[in-house]
Amino acid sequence: MTAVLYFGLFAMSFDFVSGYTGYLSFGHAAFYGTGAYTVILVANGAVPLLGPGTPFVVSLLVAGVLAVLLALVVGLVSFRLSGVYFAMITLGFAQVLYVFIRGWDYVASNPRDGPSVGPTHPEGFQIGVPGVDQLNVAIGVLAGEEVTVLGHTLSGTAVSYYAIGAVVLLCYFAMQRIIHSPFGRVMVAIRENEERAVAIGYDTYRYKLAAFAVSGFFAAIAGGLFAGFRRSASPENSFYFLTTGDALLASIIGGFGTLAGPLFGRLFDETVREFLSKSGQGGGLLPYLRAGLGEETLATPVVGDTSLGVLIDTLLNGHASLYVGIVFVLFVLYVPDGLLGTVRQRVGGTLAEVSAARFRDAASESETSDDATGGDEQ
Repeated sequence: MTAVLYFGLFAMSFDFVSGYTGYLSFGHAAFYGTGAYTVILVANGAVPLLGPGTPFVVSLLVAGVLAVLLALVVGLVSFRLSGVYFAMITLGFAQVLYVFIRGWDYVASNPRDGPSVGPTHPEGFQIGVPGVDQLNVAIGVLAGEEVTVLGHTLSGTAVSYYAIGAVVLLCYFAMQRIIHSPFGRVMVAIRENEERAVAIGYDTYRYKLAAFAVSGFFAAIAGGLFAGFRRSASPENSFYFLTTGDALLASIIGGFGTLAGPLFGRLFDETVREFLSKSGQGGGLLPYLRAGLGEETLATPVVGDTSLGVLIDTLLNGHASLYVGIVFVLFVLYVPDGLLGTVRQRVGGTLAEVSAARFRDAASESETSDDATGGDEQ
């Protein structure tokens, strides 16, 4: 669930620019990797002017600023194109950065494996208000360690879950506020009809560039949370283009242009993978079948000399990605608006708007009933 949270934030940052402006950024992993590497390098004292004792929150903000600068550089070139050409040029930038990091000796003794945190942070990374111990909790503590928070003893993993969840929630509210601002309305106008937005006087190039920078900032925050929790980073799990592919998958399953949808899409993706995984630690299908069918049933031949147990292993063991791909195709064909988008269509708007409207209607009906009762008594 912790991994769902920080990667869900990355997917939301991807949806912020791709779902609300219509420009697919296939190179978004560059910002995620920038955040991850910045946090680890700062912790190892490899960043000028920032020592190993730099607060984690400061490292996150520095990572976000660096990602904004990178997004501006990439966007200045990329937004002169549109459609598939924009997607391909952003992918090209990300792959160039991936190859560069993969071969740069400065970032790690073995750049292909990436940097990891040394003994400078045995207590993990502190999330909270720098300088106020009571308002800080550690993420990324070593497995098996326990942390006392407000008099309660929690495992290090549980503390990481709540702390990272709080940061993700804060970032989500910030992106929601931007989307519902006049700036966000222009983003939607660009997605719906950019030519008309230009005709009425908006400089869409600057708006797209600003949206790209904001998206890069939150993508770097997600990458920093990932690296802080894992205490390491590598080019393959941060800068590689398939990282962006996973964000695209989460956005399509959850719903493009919904912001919260990609988080649900990532949760759905991880749930299916866990359900169909080899071990099924969360109660997967394969262990359930092995335990429920019994040895005699599993040994029953079904196709020639092939037993039912062998057939089940052949179909399920290690093929989670295959079935996730099938689910993805089905979503594209039959649920094009994604999970959250479909729910919003069914209820007639966002859940917050519909719930608020129903509360207002119930309150007005209650007031009307009270007035009528009062009139009858008089």
